[in-house]
Amino acid sequence: QVQLVESGGDLVQPGGSLRLSCAASGFTFSSYVMSWVRQAPGKGLEWVSDINSGGGSTYYADSVKGRFTISRDNAKNTVYLQMNSLKPEDTAVYYCAAATLGIATMRYEYDYWGQGTQVTVSS
Repeated sequence: QVQLVESGGDLVQPGGSLRLSCAASGFTFSSYVMSWVRQAPGKGLEWVSDINSGGGSTYYADSVKGRFTISRDNAKNTVYLQMNSLKPEDTAVYYCAAATLGIATMRYEYDYWGQGTQVTVSS
């Protein structure tokens, strides 16, 4: 069965750091673009970051650029999100997701999602 299990979420003070992990199983992890997506209270899903299947290309939302770093270890079937200089507006449930290119749309689509891990940035 396909599983994506996030971990590492916590309560942290503004300016602090967290490292999120997402352990994948049940699919060919190394063939997928991996993404982090978050949902703040009362808001919709917000894309945070992508990393390509080989780990050589990364992309970030403007809101996190320069503060967050996405990485992956295909040998461990795990994707990470290092979050530094955290702000209260980073408070959200963070999800990892696996994406593939849609044949009809030629756009990447999220095929698998984890359950999320809570990140709370507060004094």
